[in-house]
Amino acid sequence: MPPQPAGADPGVRKVSGVNELLSNLGPLQDLPGLWSGTGFNLIARPDFAARSVPPTPGEPAHLFLELNFTLESLKFDFIGSPIPNRGFAQSDINLFGVHYLQQISDRNTGGALHIEPGIWVNVPATTTPAESASIARMASIPHGTVMLAEGQANPATPGGPNIPVANTAPFGVQAPTPFPGGQAAFPQYDLTVVPPNPAAAFRTPAADIPEITQEIIDNPNSLLTAALQGFAVLETTTLNVATVGTVTTNDGPAPLPPAPQPGTTTVPIPDGGGGTENLPFLEANATAATVFATFWIEKIQDPFSPDRHFMQLQYSQTVLLNFPLDVAPTSANPAGSVNLSWPHVSVATLVKQF
Repeated sequence: MPPQPAGADPGVRKVSGVNELLSNLGPLQDLPGLWSGTGFNLIARPDFAARSVPPTPGEPAHLFLELNFTLESLKFDFIGSPIPNRGFAQSDINLFGVHYLQQISDRNTGGALHIEPGIWVNVPATTTPAESASIARMASIPHGTVMLAEGQANPATPGGPNIPVANTAPFGVQAPTPFPGGQAAFPQYDLTVVPPNPAAAFRTPAADIPEITQEIIDNPNSLLTAALQGFAVLETTTLNVATVGTVTTNDGPAPLPPAPQPGTTTVPIPDGGGGTENLPFLEANATAATVFATFWIEKIQDPFSPDRHFMQLQYSQTVLLNFPLDVAPTSANPAGSVNLSWPHVSVATLVKQF
């Protein structure tokens, strides 16, 4: 290698050895590689064409609940060199990370559902601001949303993940930004209810997804728990990120406003923060307001060989989409419209490939 010329930047960034790369990634070090598997997607979306059909009294209308069982590939690659962040109030810091490409399709039809390029970074502790070491995920979604979600990683601990309930019911938009806390009385979310008006949008037909159950609609995370049955999880690393610093949950079922809403409980997200930005069309129609996600990196005992293990990645993500819903006018709501947050929940169980 030729000698470095006089005056050259001493901060030239070049790729180090793999052991140093892994060390610098910290809790993200098991991500690089290709992961693939299956999952589930639930999203309520407005249906403009159905607005020509008057709402049935007492029933939400002009809404379609899309349900998809999914196939997914998620590929992570090293960012080999440090990412310097130049300091002013304190000295410079270096970030280290991975970039990724996520692709999701419908398991039954093969149709495209989602593509997302992004970056995860490992952030060191800082003095200005005074914050502990953290992680962050940056993503670009082709609908016209970009996201920064920050949070904390729980390092590898013995045993399996603690997977909570992922509630899916819509609820009234509140402040601070809320998180759903219980299933509400919306007919789209009840498999025993058939469309009250065959001409109105409703939900994905059960014939298209015969494996759907009420438990999956109420709690998509039940699929993650079921996928672990029969396997011994040796250790789990947990990555929690959110675009907000707190998540507010309802204490009970949330009926359609303007009916009284239940009380709430606010849970802090350590180092959570960031936000979303949306195209003007989304701002006026269906805004992606809040994102909350947990990724579990699991080392699982190989059931065919006691001295081997394999790596599995499970995640649960909720995006709160804010858009109004047309309902039959009442004396309490003569406008016949309420603004709600609709949880868009995605889950998957992915195994690292060779």
